[in-house]
Amino acid sequence: MVKSMTGYGRGEENFDGFQVTVELRAVNNRYLDCAVKMPRSYIFAEEAMKARVQAGVARGKVDVFVSIARSDGDGTVVAVNEALAKSYIGALNKLHSLGGGAVRRKYDPTDLARFPDVLAVEKQAEDLDRVKERLLTVLDRAIADFNAMRETEGGRLSADILGRADAIERLLGEIEVRSPQTVSDYRARLEGKMREVLQNTQIDEGRLLTEAAIFADKVAVDEETVRLHSHLGQLRELLAAGGAVGRKLDFLIQEFNREANTIGSKCSDIEITRRVVDMKAEIEKIREQVQNLE
Repeated sequence: MVKSMTGYGRGEENFDGFQVTVELRAVNNRYLDCAVKMPRSYIFAEEAMKARVQAGVARGKVDVFVSIARSDGDGTVVAVNEALAKSYIGALNKLHSLGGGAVRRKYDPTDLARFPDVLAVEKQAEDLDRVKERLLTVLDRAIADFNAMRETEGGRLSADILGRADAIERLLGEIEVRSPQTVSDYRARLEGKMREVLQNTQIDEGRLLTEAAIFADKVAVDEETVRLHSHLGQLRELLAAGGAVGRKLDFLIQEFNREANTIGSKCSDIEITRRVVDMKAEIEKIREQVQNLE
């Protein structure tokens, strides 16, 4: 199924005291341009997250927003430097001995805590590989949600494009019906002018046929209509195949315009000209829709 380049997706999960939220937003772009915005302390996972996005998205400017919060606090712990505390106690006992006092067996913990570096505030150690895997898991959920939205929009775009392709084919059929009539009309006008000029003189049928044949060759659009029918078939096949077909369709629409312009330049018939104008309007609308496809 074809996908739109624009979309939004969100993934969320709580694990190991973390609350992780990943959001994806994308707009149209000629190529894939992915930017990840996340807390600096988790920047180690940025490249892995970009690679995961590249595996699931072919085109578009994709912004990934990662929010990480601890649900059990800020992840810090207070550690006791036991060796240093014992050293302080030993030093205090020695001072008591030097002062002639009895050695104290107990010290108030609050007093000990006042000594430098007995208590230290440390950040709880994290398993970086595990954190990265968890982030990628949440990202996968966001990508799945993102792609589901893009597929829905892509389906709408595809339906609109196919409807306009049917309109082009109908107009093309009308041109094919009208085109031979332009030669007959030209021959009738030419014969009328020749009779008017020559009056009673016998008309050279051979010359009349030659002029009509030259005109018919000049205004023949058989090749262009055949190619347009072929291009319409290719367009339907690409949409049915799905995947990242935006660039191919963009090139194909250029071919549509080329054939329509050639038909318009060859034909001076007002009815055909009107249908070519209508056809070009539909082609332009398809081109605008194709610009939104991945």
